[in-house]
Amino acid sequence: MSDAHGVARDQLRAFIERIERLEEEKKTIADDIKDVYGEAKSMGFDTKILRKVISIRKQDHDERMEQEAILDTYLQALGMVPAAEGE
Repeated sequence: MSDAHGVARDQLRAFIERIERLEEEKKTIADDIKDVYGEAKSMGFDTKILRKVISIRKQDHDERMEQEAILDTYLQALGMVPAAEGE
C-alpha cells in the first residue's frame, strides 16, 4: 500500500476516534442534563416549563418578541384570549 493511502487511513481513523470521543462526551452531558431536570422536578419545578424557559432564553430578543406577537394574534383570532383594547 502506498504511503498516501496509509496517511489517508490514519487521518480517517483519527477523525473517527475524535467523533467517537465527542459522541461519548455528548451522551455524558445529556445524562447530566437529565439528572438536573430530575433534581428540579423533585424540588417541585415543572420540567416542561423549564425546557420552554431555556428555549426562550436561547432566542434573540427581537425574534422572541416577533414570535410572541404572532402567537398573541393567533390566540386572539381563535378567541382564546381577549383582544387588546382598541382593536
